[in-house]
This record gives sequence, structure tokens and C-alpha cells, in this order.
Amino acid sequence: MRTITVNRYVTPLREGGSMPAVVEGDDLGLYVLKFRGAGQGVRALMAEIIAGGIARALGLPVPEIVLAQLDTALAQTEPDPEIQDLVRASGGLNVGLDYLSGALNFDPAVDGVSDDFASRLVWFDALVGNVDRTARNTNLLMWHRKPWLIDHGASLTFHHAWNGAVAQPAKPFAPIAEHVLLARATALAQVDAELAARLTPGVLAGILADVPDEFLVLAGAGHEAGPLGAPQSHRQAYVDHFTKRLAGREVWVAALKGAVDARA
Repeated sequence: MRTITVNRYVTPLREGGSMPAVVEGDDLGLYVLKFRGAGQGVRALMAEIIAGGIARALGLPVPEIVLAQLDTALAQTEPDPEIQDLVRASGGLNVGLDYLSGALNFDPAVDGVSDDFASRLVWFDALVGNVDRTARNTNLLMWHRKPWLIDHGASLTFHHAWNGAVAQPAKPFAPIAEHVLLARATALAQVDAELAARLTPGVLAGILADVPDEFLVLAGAGHEAGPLGAPQSHRQAYVDHFTKRLAGREVWVAALKGAVDARA
């Protein structure tokens, strides 16, 4: 994963509750910056890295994810006090996604996708516990006539109240009933084994290796005596969670199929 330095704050994206922003990097590229000083803190940034990495491993399109170094001095050039406070609270490493210039929000009434793509996306969102792929907020963009996945900060819901133990790894993901593409996910049986086979423990460990130590230390504060107390064991806790969730997927995939039938 590349690291950039934020040179310029361009404009806020007020659609998101955490108020991300378009920024310019020192490579002159534009990025959607997710701030560590926003509501969910570094766990939301970790979710972007981990869920985005899993999506990529499954062959799903996600914009490039970068680490972004932010200098709090940039707050001085912003007239909005809310933006000033957010920049000051986010000094250091943050997470950015490549800005897809000209992309349009996915409209399920207009933009068509295949049943195969819908099935892969629903399977992925159930695996990572993504609550934010509804018709009200699809977190999908159409860019060059292709759907792209964005904004996974609301996934990994389990890690906001977590001590590192793997509890109920096969538990069905109830919010999937509101998924924008659930009715099209008719190929779950065909894609299930292939997708699971892509996420070996080695692949998962490689994805977790991209999470910076400082994020893990901040997220593990208060759990120093357990598996979240050190960066490497913290990473392994995530690998163990997903490994066991994949091992128990017969239960939650069956629940997905039931949800598809119910929606139909």
C-alpha cells in the first residue's frame, strides 16, 4: 500500500456522516480522504483497508486505497470551523481512496449488473458485515460503465465492541435483507466455493499486513492484556475471525439464500 502526503484540502463530501473530503496528494492525484478524527476513529479506517483488501482478493472492483499523511497546519487555510476541527483531530496517518473523477452514484433502477456480480457482492457484504449497501445509500459508483465499491468504514461491525475473541463466527448477517442487490443474488451457490477458496489464511494475513501498527495500537487501547494488546496478535485476531467465519459459512450462506427467496 502506497503512502501519500496531503498537499491540499479541496472540498468536503457532506453526503457521508463522517464528512470525508476530496484532497490532493503530493503525487498530484485526487483522493477521497477518510479522517481518523471522525466519529468511529481508526476502526473505520481499518475497516476500509481490511474490507477493501478482501473485496480486491475476491475480484471485486475497489479504487486504490492509500495511507495519507495529514499535517494539521492545513486547518489554517479552511474557513469552516467544523472542517478545521476535523483536520486538527486527524493529524498523522489517515486513509484515502482514489477519486474516480466523473463517476455517478449507482441507480438500481437504471444501472444494470449481472446476477453473478450481485451474488459476489452480497456474499462479500455478508462476510464483512457491511450494513451500508442499501437502496438509500448504495456505496456503489458507476465509472466507465462499471460498478465500483466504495466506503466500507461501516463494515466489520463486530470490531467496535471486541476483545479479540471469535464469537458466533457462523452467525447470519441480518441486515443483508436490506441489500440493494439482494434480489439479483441468485448465483450464490455457484460462487460460494470459489470465493471462499480465494481467502486463504495467507491471503488474509497479507491484507492485515497493510494495517499500520499505530491504528492497531489505538484500536487496542484498553485491551493490552489480550490478543488486541500487540499489533501482530491484533492482526492475527482478524485472520482468525475471518477464517472461522469462512469455515462456518454453510450457515450464513444458507441464510443468504433464504433472504434472496424472501425478497423475490
